[in-house]
Amino acid sequence: MAEDLTITKGSKEEQYQALLPQMRALLTGETDLVANLANVTAALKEQFNWLWVGFYVVKGDELVLGPFQGPVACTRIRKGRGVCGTAWQQVKTLIVPDVEKFPGHIACSSLSKSEIVVPVIKADEVVAVLDVDSEAYNLFDEVDKKYLEEIVTLIKF
Repeated sequence: MAEDLTITKGSKEEQYQALLPQMRALLTGETDLVANLANVTAALKEQFNWLWVGFYVVKGDELVLGPFQGPVACTRIRKGRGVCGTAWQQVKTLIVPDVEKFPGHIACSSLSKSEIVVPVIKADEVVAVLDVDSEAYNLFDEVDKKYLEEIVTLIKF
């Protein structure tokens, strides 16, 4: 198990490529879901210094707040509401360059300007979403989508 995280500078792609093997090491051998979700959020927050990084876990007809790093957050989100609920409903990653322009956006923090939400899919079903917010507009792109989608596949639900 890795106990230290090496923060890498360089392009976004280089940062993700350096982080992926560290994520694999962090998750290998650990079976506790909460521990793994917590370490994933901490590693992403440390590497990229985003405003908010966390998971919402599907419980019945709602997403319920799971481990996260950043300011306090909304506790429950219904399917189809906000960016997280919409990503869950559509079963696809959503990149939102300006959250104020997203219909039905849920403002957990007024500091959030852009967002990416990645569904965690197990057995063809969304079991959680990874939510990342930034204080900068238009921060997330296809590079984030590619690597964050890969990172969530490492988590065993």
